[in-house]
This record gives sequence, C-alpha cells and structure tokens, in this order.
Amino acid sequence: MSALLKVTDAHVAYGKVEAVRAVSLEVADNEIVTIIGANGAGKTTLLNAIMGILPLTGGVAFAGRDMLQLEIEDRVAAGLSLVPEHRELFGTMNVEDNLQLGAFRIAKAVAARSFERVYTLFPRLKERRKQLAGTLSGGEQQMLAMGRALMGAPKLLMLDEPSLGLAPIIVADIFRTIGELRAAGVSVLLVEQNAQAALKIADRAYVMELGEFILNGPAAEIATNQRVAASYLGFTHESESRI
Repeated sequence: MSALLKVTDAHVAYGKVEAVRAVSLEVADNEIVTIIGANGAGKTTLLNAIMGILPLTGGVAFAGRDMLQLEIEDRVAAGLSLVPEHRELFGTMNVEDNLQLGAFRIAKAVAARSFERVYTLFPRLKERRKQLAGTLSGGEQQMLAMGRALMGAPKLLMLDEPSLGLAPIIVADIFRTIGELRAAGVSVLLVEQNAQAALKIADRAYVMELGEFILNGPAAEIATNQRVAASYLGFTHESESRI
C-alpha cells in the first residue's frame, strides 16, 4: 500500500525542550493506525505538528504533497483533518451550525452530502441538530467534533483521545464509527489512552515513550507484546491466562 501520510524524522520542540525526536510514521489509504503511550509521551504534540499547529522539523508529506510550507487551512483543504482532545466546539451555537463551520471550504452541493453522511453516522446529531452544542452530553459532543471534521470530506482523520471521559457504552459507539469511516474510505490516525480498544480496531500501531517510537508493527502483534501488555493493557500474559 502506498502511504497517504508520511512523516519522516520529525522533531518538535517547546523552546529548548524536544518533545518529539526522530519520529517517522506512515498511514496508508483505508488504514487505521494508532499511537499508544502514556500521558506526556508526545502523542498530542505530534498530531498538532502534523496539522501545522506546532512547528516541525523533518518531513510531512500527504497524498504525495509536501505539507510543511502549508498553513493549517490549506492542509484541511488538502484532505487532512484533526479532532483535538478538547473538541473545541462553539457551545453557544447549535449542532447544525457547528457542522456547517466544518464545510466552509466546500461547495454547497458537497456540503449537503456531508450533512447526510454525518447524520447517517451519528443519528443522534440529527435529532439534536437545533440544540446548543454546550448542552450536549460528553459523548454527543465527541460525535459533533468528529462530525464537524468529516464535513470537509477529509482523506485522513486524526483523532486525539476520542474516548476521553466517556462512558464505556459511548466509547463502543465511537470506536464502531471509526471502523465505519475506514469502510467508507477515510483513513484514521488515532491517538488513544484506551490502548486495548485502539489495538482492537487498528491495522497497525506505534508505541511512543518520551517523544520516541519504541515499537511499531501490526496492531495484533503489538497487542500480544509482553511489554505493551504489562505497561498499557493492564495485565501480563501470565495474569491474562488466569482470567
């Protein structure tokens, strides 16, 4: 598979502190790739740098095009989209208006199809379309943040901690939707603390510690790695065998 997103030897620093060091990754068409790791490992920093929110040295190519010289809006127009950890919705605007903001760069006919697509993926948003975003539940706000990003018809959706603070039943809905996105032709780069859920849905995985990738490979293989199991999945193979 050819790489849709290719990050090469990426370095990201906050002043003199290097938060991401010598990181390279790829995401192919119709692929879900996850980055797992502890808080402070550099996962969010990396996503923000790929999106252009933070400066990055190294290489970022998307659909064969160099992204480093492009502004955030141009990266969005190229088909790259980020759903940030804190969602950043407009709480005093209703659901439909928040979604409309995600379609500001596309034609009206395309936007109409995007509304239909988002409401099919998230029927609850259609029910709540005239409700203020700030009055939605946490799960509904996450759906709205994802829906807004999808309004621009991205080729790659980057998700930063989509399950954060949500009830398990809502998390299951969110992850099921992520799988549906891949089936619909949208690639996903997923940063997620719930490593077990992320590894179940992903095709490939990267494990990040202290700003570096220490392991990568097929998600199923990463999930059976003893170090990963002990550090991020909450069990060792020995304890798992006794369950």
